[in-house]
Amino acid sequence: MTQLQAPPEPLPTAAAHERRRWISDWHPEDETFWQSAGRRIAWRNLAFSIFVEHLGFLVWSLWSIVVVSLPAAGFTFDPGSLFLLVAVPPFVGSILRIPYTLAVPKFGGRNWTIVSGLLLLIPTGLLAYAVSEPSTPYWVFMLAAAFAGFGGGNFSSSMANISFFYPEKHKGFALGLNAAGGNMGVAIAQLLVPLVIIVGVPAAAV
Repeated sequence: MTQLQAPPEPLPTAAAHERRRWISDWHPEDETFWQSAGRRIAWRNLAFSIFVEHLGFLVWSLWSIVVVSLPAAGFTFDPGSLFLLVAVPPFVGSILRIPYTLAVPKFGGRNWTIVSGLLLLIPTGLLAYAVSEPSTPYWVFMLAAAFAGFGGGNFSSSMANISFFYPEKHKGFALGLNAAGGNMGVAIAQLLVPLVIIVGVPAAAV
């Protein structure tokens, strides 16, 4: 006597995914799932990922812009010390790309996107504190520059996160948008930070 087989479970709906903090089933290659649930969730994650990666690149590139204005603001560091401040963020960021990539499957893409974004407050706050007073010791600047490496780690975790959400035929486009939106943070920093410095340096030098 043939046993009756239970019908296959339906693919998760968008509403079901909305109620979950973790996604246990994800089938982006299934066109029905992609159109009904996957695409909207993937695009939403991409938007947040671009935003946080954009901030990461902005914070990461700050030091190459700020350092050249430190002498005018009253800081007396020698050229070698200034070059070291520029070198520290990319060095730390390159090291952090490994643990940042591993953090996505460990803590969840959405969770780590939030955490990695909040971590950027540390180097930003330290930099704001360091430049507020010409008597700030050099080690404070070094500490702030090291924490700026968080911005470099963001790139790896962001790309790893977005790779999970998209089917192969859309993955290249999504990753391209993610990388482009993040790298625009460098351009924004180079355009806006000098304007802030022009306004702030005369006041600080008085």
